Amino acid sequence: MTTPARPDVRVLVVDDQQLVREGIASLLGIQPGITVTGAVQDGRQAVEAALADRPDVVLMDVRMPVMDGVTAVGVLSRRAPDCRVIMLTTFDDDEYVAQALAAGAVGYLLKNLPSAELAAAVRLAHAGVAQLDAAVARRLAANAARPAPPEPPAVAPAIRAAPVGLPALTERETDVLRLIATGSTNREIAARLFLSEGTVKNHISRVLSRLGLRDRTHAAIYARDHGLL
Repeated sequence: MTTPARPDVRVLVVDDQQLVREGIASLLGIQPGITVTGAVQDGRQAVEAALADRPDVVLMDVRMPVMDGVTAVGVLSRRAPDCRVIMLTTFDDDEYVAQALAAGAVGYLLKNLPSAELAAAVRLAHAGVAQLDAAVARRLAANAARPAPPEPPAVAPAIRAAPVGLPALTERETDVLRLIATGSTNREIAARLFLSEGTVKNHISRVLSRLGLRDRTHAAIYARDHGLL
C-alpha cells in the first residue's frame, strides 16, 4: 500500500531588503517539501499575508520599517497561533532574542546558515521544534550560568530612571548611554552590563539612531544635558 505524500510546508518570507527576501524565497522554493507562499517587506504586510494565506511557517526579519518583526510575532501569536515564526536576521543580539521568544517566536537563526540547513529549520519548526542559532544558544546558556552581579558599593552613584521627556530608549539602552557618558569603552560596558561586545555595539547604534546623534561624543553631551550623570 502506497503511503500518501506529505503536503509541502508552506512558508512566508519577510525581509525589508528586496534582494535578501527574493534570494531566500528562491532558495527555499527549490527545496523538496517546501512551498513559498509569498515574500513581503515589513511586519504589517507579514500579518496581512499570514492571515490571508495561512502559511505553516514564517521566516521573519527583526528590524523592519512600518512594523518590526518582534511586534509582528506578537500579533501573529494572538491572531494566527498555528503559524510558526522563526526570526531570521543578521542581529546577534541577546535582547532581540529574548524579546522575540517572549513574543512567541519558535526560533532565532542568523542569515549566514546554508540553504539546506534553513530548509531543515523550516521543517523542524513546522513539527514544533524550537531552534536557536548555535552561537546564540551557547551565549544564553553561559549568561544563565553566571552568578548575579554583586551590589555596587554604597559610594557608587545609583543608576537613576531616565528623566521625563527622554526619547523612547529601553532600560538597557539608557544604561549604555550613561556608561558612554562616563567614558567607558565597549569592552568596559560589556563587562559592567554582562553583555557581549557585539550586543553593546548594537545598543550604541540604536541609541545614536533614536536620539539623532552623530557619535559617542555627542551622546555623552546629550546624557550630561539631560541629567543622566
